[in-house]
Amino acid sequence: MKAYILIHIRTGDIREVIRQLRRVEGVREANMTFGPYDAIAVVEAQDVKTIGNIIATAIQPIPGVLDTITCLAVEE
Repeated sequence: MKAYILIHIRTGDIREVIRQLRRVEGVREANMTFGPYDAIAVVEAQDVKTIGNIIATAIQPIPGVLDTITCLAVEE
C-alpha cells in the first residue's frame, strides 16, 4: 500500500524536515514542493494501519512539521 503525505512545515525548517523524513522507515521518497504544501513524502507499508503508525509516530513528531494530509493511493 502506498500513501502520499502532504506536509506543512514551519518556515526555516524545510531542509531539516526533509532530511529527517528520508530517514524514516517506510518513507520511500521525500521532496520539497512549491504550492500549498511545503513537502510531500511517499510512504509504503503493508497496510493502512502501518501507514497510520508511521505518520503518527515518526512523521508528525518531527520538529517543524505543522500539519499533514494523507492521500492513499488506489491501485488499478
